[in-house]
Amino acid sequence: MERTGSIRRKAIARQHKREVMIAGEQLRLRLHDGKLIKDRRYHLRTFPNCLVAQELIDWLVSHKEAPDRATAVCLMQHLMDHDILHHVCDKRPVLKDAKLLYRFRKDDGTFPFNTEVKVFMRGQRLYEHLIGEKNSILQLREEHGVAYQRSFPGCQLIDWLLQNGEAESRRRGLELCRALQEHGIIQHVAKKHDFCDSGLLYQFCINFRRRRRLSELLNESKQDDSEDVAVSTQEDSHTDSPFVLHRNPPQEGNRAFRSVRLSKGLKQVTSGRRGSSPQLHSSGPLVQLPSTSVRCNPKSVLRRHFTCEELFAPGAPLIKRVLTVIGDDLGWGFVVRGMAPCYVQAVDPGSPSAAAGVKVRQFVCQVNGQCVLYLDYRTVNRLVMTGPRTVVLEVMEPLE
Repeated sequence: MERTGSIRRKAIARQHKREVMIAGEQLRLRLHDGKLIKDRRYHLRTFPNCLVAQELIDWLVSHKEAPDRATAVCLMQHLMDHDILHHVCDKRPVLKDAKLLYRFRKDDGTFPFNTEVKVFMRGQRLYEHLIGEKNSILQLREEHGVAYQRSFPGCQLIDWLLQNGEAESRRRGLELCRALQEHGIIQHVAKKHDFCDSGLLYQFCINFRRRRRLSELLNESKQDDSEDVAVSTQEDSHTDSPFVLHRNPPQEGNRAFRSVRLSKGLKQVTSGRRGSSPQLHSSGPLVQLPSTSVRCNPKSVLRRHFTCEELFAPGAPLIKRVLTVIGDDLGWGFVVRGMAPCYVQAVDPGSPSAAAGVKVRQFVCQVNGQCVLYLDYRTVNRLVMTGPRTVVLEVMEPLE
């Protein structure tokens, strides 16, 4: 048990490091676009590709990356602690809101490239290359009757590496792919096989293009495992999906999801970070929420269960609806459950899903045009999290 806990903590720390690296790189590119990063002179010396801390803090607050200057300083200090940002002369380990020069380590080549970082950045570069190709090998494919978005056969990835000069031989390509899997960049779609030069399907575990908000990363590494209770999956097949739980600070008289009624079966759980996660493969953007209490119901809200065939049977007491949900920084705002078909278990009253018309007891038939009737909630979770922020749902709603 102790060893398992240690492995889990290391995995969470590694995952957090990846999120910080991606968020830092996204910020660096935005600052370059905004012309905040440029060559500057100080005491008769020119410092290339640097920025002024005071201007950086101004930018973070004006672009709503931080609510105030103190929080913005904390966010940038977090990047400094992870070797993303540093003082141009390395004389100040603490970032100050002043006219001092700082620089991204990637801009001056001082980033500490250990093996893990090298593999991570190689995986990110491959992902960007693959996702940007017109006829990419990342496609919707099926394995054992289950469809997987942006998946690829192992042998095709090695072929692609050889064709694009990313590997000298098939053996080198296989070694690279196994290193990517070992470091959590790619995985078998069902997490059952190590990487093989075969027709087995694999996916990238990380959506590198998902926008990371800096505020989502602050204090994430300090979270205790117990804070995952509200979003962790359980062994039961009807567990809440961990990716769509959207919580607002509770207000008087409105402290529960629409699917919840005060009853003896109600459980009290402490709200922590909502979670892609990420662990990256299981959740959406991370955000530190106030230490509040959220009520959630462990029982299904369905009045009766429908099979996939019954949903479309002539005369079935259901109506089809197509809903478009535009996620915000906290997610989409609903929870799905079930094995096949999935259904909406809970909807946050103040969320994008509530505004779009998502309701409890709706059965989810399609996600972004893909049929999900025969998929369990974990797979539906994956489809939403690897897709765009705007989610188009086709649902079957029981007639009252």
